[in-house]
Amino acid sequence: MGNLSLKIAFRYLFSKKSHSAINMISMVSVCGVAVITMALVCTLSVYNGFQEVIGNLYSAIDPQIKIEPLRGKTLDTDAEEFGMIASWPEVEEFSPVVEDNALAVYRGKQTPVLLKGVPENYDKLTNIGELLLNGEFILHDTITDYAVMGAGVAMQIEAGAQYSQPLEIYVPKRDSRVNMANPSSSFNQARVFVSSVFAVNEPEYDNQLVLVPLRLAREIFNYSTQATAIEIKLKPDVDEKKLIARMQEVLGAGYLVKDRMMQQETAFRFMQIEKWITFLIMVFILMVATFNVIGSLSMLIIDKEADIRTLRNLGADKKLISRIFLTEGWLISILGAGTGILLGVVLCLLQQAYGWLRLGQTTGVFVVDAYPVRLEWADTLIIAAVVSLLGFLAAWYPVKYLSTSSSGN
Repeated sequence: MGNLSLKIAFRYLFSKKSHSAINMISMVSVCGVAVITMALVCTLSVYNGFQEVIGNLYSAIDPQIKIEPLRGKTLDTDAEEFGMIASWPEVEEFSPVVEDNALAVYRGKQTPVLLKGVPENYDKLTNIGELLLNGEFILHDTITDYAVMGAGVAMQIEAGAQYSQPLEIYVPKRDSRVNMANPSSSFNQARVFVSSVFAVNEPEYDNQLVLVPLRLAREIFNYSTQATAIEIKLKPDVDEKKLIARMQEVLGAGYLVKDRMMQQETAFRFMQIEKWITFLIMVFILMVATFNVIGSLSMLIIDKEADIRTLRNLGADKKLISRIFLTEGWLISILGAGTGILLGVVLCLLQQAYGWLRLGQTTGVFVVDAYPVRLEWADTLIIAAVVSLLGFLAAWYPVKYLSTSSSGN
């Protein structure tokens, strides 16, 4: 029975109808489903591409793993569990960091910054060396301490290309009141020279972050062995998820162990929400396109009334007749979905290879010159499932209400 209904539905789909309009509507139905499906594949792939680009930007300055206290502001790096984790063979770099708000002043220009004290091997822990616009990554030499600042911070204090004057850093003293007679006595102060400027192309970093030696940050924030976080880099080919779970087990519920995705959870979650809202909007457009399937099947059932009566006389029951037209509607949807997915995948592969669709006329204005795309087969399977389901529902309506009445005549 299943093969018979498929064969008849297949012949109905490609056979010549008594009215050419039916063939035209069927073709429009297939093309409509194909175009929307292709658009879905391309749109979700572009969102995936932008997410990958942003992830790569963050990965240049965010650590692979970050450990933070669940409550409070600091953790004690001398704790036994941290020494244990640092000694694991899977850990390549283990670095405590101190991060807090401060005020930066350069030649009378001032701006609030996020001051981060890092070890001198921070360029090994992250890929910050790839982000430098000028200078080199130096935090300390035999003479003085240095700072590495974001490009936005450099613009705010009008540092320019040459940093002939020291950068002054002010931090309020903890547990002390402001002395109105001598306000400067209420601040811890430090002076550093700027060695380089970096750009992540993310305001969160470029407009706020200033890197200084860890020792200097601890002095200015009045810390001894404390740190606000511990940043870790793993050796190649280590299972990151398993090691994070192992770290969390060792540290217990008092600490959070985050990968890069968790460190930028808000940004990535927003992108995911935006991606799937766009998906839902396009699914609604697809639902409108499936009305063509309803119209095509309705006209086909009317056109095939004589065939339906013949099948009834030959002993075909209502179930078989319904299955024929239901299969017909599904074939239209599957043909459209298959064509759309194939075209979408081909367009995405061509964009990956040649970057024909560009973000702007001038090269180098944006982080990437062409729209980034990344195909995810899970997205493709979801698209195929949704299109198939909508095609089935679109076919079910006319089959239920029209084939029964036609077969009863």
